[in-house]
Amino acid sequence: MLWCGDLPLIWSCVNLIPTMQTNVEVTKKKNESNASVLKRFGRKVSDAGLLQAARKNRFASRNESDYTKKKNKLKSLEKREKIEGLIKLGKIAPRGRGRK
Repeated sequence: MLWCGDLPLIWSCVNLIPTMQTNVEVTKKKNESNASVLKRFGRKVSDAGLLQAARKNRFASRNESDYTKKKNKLKSLEKREKIEGLIKLGKIAPRGRGRK
């Protein structure tokens, strides 16, 4: 909210993140410029960690479904069987355990 004239200048930030309700409110003091009020508001928002949390949750990935987990597991098992077959035929060298 921003009022000019006799009414106070109030900046507030509520519910940037739906799971976390945090209020940040700044009122303009006597003889304080609009720029300094904005600067103070930005500092309070950054101290509360609202923007960091919102940015962190921006690209959150959802959990894999049971079907997707099963499909990926079957694909890895097929690949493993194929590689074991090629090793038995001598077409590829067996891999050693670990990195050396």
